[in-house]
Amino acid sequence: MDRAELFQRIQQKRSFLCVGLDPDPDRIPASFDGDVLAFNRSIIDATREYAVAYKPNTAFYEALGLDGMRILHATIDYIGRDHLIIADAKRGDIGNTSGYYARFAFETLGADAITVAPYMGEDSVRPFLSYPGKWAIVLAVTSNEGGDDFQHTVQQDTGTALYDKVMRRVMEWGSPDQLMFVCGATRAETFSTLRSIAPDHFFLVPGIGAQGGDLQAVCRFGMNAQCGLLVNSSRGILYAQDPARAARELQQEMQSALENYLPEVSQ
Repeated sequence: MDRAELFQRIQQKRSFLCVGLDPDPDRIPASFDGDVLAFNRSIIDATREYAVAYKPNTAFYEALGLDGMRILHATIDYIGRDHLIIADAKRGDIGNTSGYYARFAFETLGADAITVAPYMGEDSVRPFLSYPGKWAIVLAVTSNEGGDDFQHTVQQDTGTALYDKVMRRVMEWGSPDQLMFVCGATRAETFSTLRSIAPDHFFLVPGIGAQGGDLQAVCRFGMNAQCGLLVNSSRGILYAQDPARAARELQQEMQSALENYLPEVSQ
């Protein structure tokens, strides 16, 4: 799914919701009797009409061993091809290894995108950019508290934060049709800066809901002419008493944001 197709889906659904599929066996309702795949299917069924993307976090499946890999494959198959599928794996290693990570995500799993850690530099990211129509979603500003340890450190050579330097360098390696950035909603005050750095790129935005991110602030400062945002909710939907209602309410809030900041989209 390319950038134009993604924007078309956003327009059609008046939503830029990404649902994180991070099934914690300890939190899955007892009614599923530990059946992770059945739980995932129930969430997909409840949210399909409101979401434009799904983001299974591979760690939750890897921890289940070989059965987890089967569940991950079956979950992606069940989603189908009408939604962007993001493998949330945060890979990043030397070029040869990254090539196999890319092969796993795009060929074995059939995902459309994968999250990537850029710390090891260009040769660790480029293998993910060699697949036409696929996306590398590079960590920029994350929503966890530990993100402050490095990402916001001011660089002596530029006088800007490390995330600024990372984003500008990564943008030299690929186009907005290949690259997105992870930008956490818990740092909503940074979104005007983030958007000035990368005016045309999509941002994958975790941290709304359980982590307390401000959706309206993110939209006000982070939207571009093609929306440019995929806002993720995981726990806030997965473990809601009524997942469909939780997804619908988020979609309605997103529709309101589109009407406020991109009124032509809502026509």
